[in-house]
Amino acid sequence: MIKGITRRWMLNTLSVIIAIIILIVVALIFSVTYVFQTQVEQDLHSASNELSVVFSGFRADNAADFNTSSRDYVENFDKKEQMGVMVLNSSGRVVLTSTGFLPSEDEKNTDFDDAKSSASGYAFWNGVLLSGEHAMSETRVIKDENSSVIGAVRYIVSMDPARSRIFLFSGIIIAVGLGVIALVVISGLSFIRSIVKPIRRLSDAAAQIAQGDFSASEKIEHKYNDEIGDLCDAVSDMAKDLQTTEQMKNDFISRVSHELRTPLTAIKGWAETMQLSERGTLDRRTFDRGMGVIIKESSRLTSIVEELLDFGRIQSGRMVLIKEKIDILAEFDETVYMLKERAVEEGIHLLYDDPDVMYPPIYGDRNRLRQVFLNILDNALKYTPKGGVVAAQVLYTKDDPDVIKIVVTDSGCGIPAEDLPKVKEKFYKANQTVGGSGIGLAVADEIMNLHNGSLDIESGEGVGTTVTLTFPVYKEGEENAQPETVKL
Repeated sequence: MIKGITRRWMLNTLSVIIAIIILIVVALIFSVTYVFQTQVEQDLHSASNELSVVFSGFRADNAADFNTSSRDYVENFDKKEQMGVMVLNSSGRVVLTSTGFLPSEDEKNTDFDDAKSSASGYAFWNGVLLSGEHAMSETRVIKDENSSVIGAVRYIVSMDPARSRIFLFSGIIIAVGLGVIALVVISGLSFIRSIVKPIRRLSDAAAQIAQGDFSASEKIEHKYNDEIGDLCDAVSDMAKDLQTTEQMKNDFISRVSHELRTPLTAIKGWAETMQLSERGTLDRRTFDRGMGVIIKESSRLTSIVEELLDFGRIQSGRMVLIKEKIDILAEFDETVYMLKERAVEEGIHLLYDDPDVMYPPIYGDRNRLRQVFLNILDNALKYTPKGGVVAAQVLYTKDDPDVIKIVVTDSGCGIPAEDLPKVKEKFYKANQTVGGSGIGLAVADEIMNLHNGSLDIESGEGVGTTVTLTFPVYKEGEENAQPETVKL
């Protein structure tokens, strides 16, 4: 059963094309018939026009004079091979023919009566004789000087030869029409098949991809350099991206599970140690150490959960910003101060000079921006080896007075060139040897976008990484242009 695109094409397009072709064929057949019949009429009319000369001002005292003149005309008629000539008396009865044989009296000569009543004095007839032969005739009446009808001359032609030619040309026209329809059907079905088959394969491949079989994209063939080919490429690329995303998601789940398991294990271990120890036998130093680990790992768990929650809010468009005028120097200085002790413990030189000048404020959410600062500085410390350097600076120049930039540079392992364009994507993690969920940078980038700023990364493998945060400077009345609390 024909269905889908093929059925719609046959109902909507092919039916219209066939209808148009049929109309054209019918019109051509009518035109051919009209042309041949008109040609016969013109031949008859041309022959009858001679009577205006032969019988011009005809005068006759009796019917014998008309019969004599008519006989002379019929005997000298030079188109006897093309048509027959009949002479009719005033009552419409045939009295003379060019063949010498009188027609049956049952033969009706309606064109004689039409000619008598016609102002032009002639009339045509087209029909079937009693013999079954198709014929066409023209009858022209002859009048005397008193305008009285004394007789008529009838010219008659067999239509069988003309009908044969009409049938021949009509058959050719119908054959050509059928040929055109056949070509349209064949070419149309071939074209539809060239669309339907790839789409069916794409549909099957998409169904397999939807079920998780990403290898189905390898079966998609690119045969056409058109929209179908582009669609094949798009589905194939989509499958590869989905496969990559699926792998990244699985790696993300694995990393998050590991990140959660590590602090939970430490918290559980120290809690059990402190619970199972006999009262008073646990020395103060061990107790403080255990509590320190529990507090530290709890904070780490809180940070991971908050990061996951922020990522979920961004994905669902529910991130809430509470914006206000902010001294970006004070916020960044406090963040650097929070991490200085960690840098000392890890043997990393954290360099930052607080500018002595006042910078203009920015308009943003201080907690979310501090989250960005922590993420960038945490990554810099995380990927910088012992003895390395992390340098941070805040830049504001008169050459570019509309923005404030924070630049953080580290001397760490750097990011490979092939990974650099993807590091801000969700779930992506270039270095699997270092802990982390892999979504912190994606969250930080989205927060910067929500502040109409940008997060740019430059890196070289084995050289280090430079992260530049760009913030638009606060403009007077900006808090009136948008609400302080923005839901996205």
